[in-house]
Amino acid sequence: MGQSCIGRVAVVTGASRGIGQAIAIRLAAEGAQVALLGRDEERRNRELSGTLEEGIEAIRQFGGSAVALRCDIGDPAHDKAEIIRQVEAAFKAAPDILVHSAAAPREFGPAGNIAFAQTPREFFMRSVEVNVWAFWELAKQVIPGMRRRGAGWILAITSSQAAPHPRPTPDGAPAPLDRLGSACVYGGTKAFLDRICTGAARELYRDNIAVNNLANTGAVATPLSLTIAKATEPIEAFVEAALALVTGDPKILTSRIAHSLPLLYELKRPVHTLDGQHLFKGWQPDHDDPRRFMKGYLCHLGH
Repeated sequence: MGQSCIGRVAVVTGASRGIGQAIAIRLAAEGAQVALLGRDEERRNRELSGTLEEGIEAIRQFGGSAVALRCDIGDPAHDKAEIIRQVEAAFKAAPDILVHSAAAPREFGPAGNIAFAQTPREFFMRSVEVNVWAFWELAKQVIPGMRRRGAGWILAITSSQAAPHPRPTPDGAPAPLDRLGSACVYGGTKAFLDRICTGAARELYRDNIAVNNLANTGAVATPLSLTIAKATEPIEAFVEAALALVTGDPKILTSRIAHSLPLLYELKRPVHTLDGQHLFKGWQPDHDDPRRFMKGYLCHLGH
């Protein structure tokens, strides 16, 4: 199935709530020492539920090892090397797992996501700083330690919004905008991450460092997503797929731009609860869900 998390050190961004927090909890349940990264009290989004303390408390409930690091990774002046030094000081070992779940705030207008022609530079640059550059810079900082440890796993959370939208047709009315709209900035930054994945995986292959991206197959229930759409995929299934990508053989499971449910079906991997103790009573690889056969937008490249 993959390598054990026992003895591993993981860094998870966006761990205050939602997918990031759930992945951090599951990694700790599997034996990893986990650093949960999130913004400090002054800068965090208080309109959405979830805090770093809630994640730490959930991990403590089963005796896991975790620390909370409050930092704004979207601040270009913030020293990402200092974050990694703090993790190494806390756990006496360099990180060998990096999960980038953080994403810049998405801003919505009356009809949906801010339109292409109305996007301000501030929104554009913040999205690039958080979604792309913070990941790039953190990855640069953890790679030396991964090389020393002989292996590493880097995972970015991407999105189906990275895929190109259908070509408009003159005889068809445009689809009504939902809360995501055309998602030019958000989808664009996720497409940027997907291209980084395949390039970095190629460069780091000889170092035994896996680089993968994971997108949800359906809407996952998180404090943000529930303001946009109804959940159609258990968070436990998404987290199981993420765990597979950060514990798999780096020589085999790398350079993947995967969707959660098809990946679980491909690997025939059962889905567990977030504490790792029980099978989740929901989606399993043999569940009769046609989305398990869904092809990613880069499937012609083997991704």
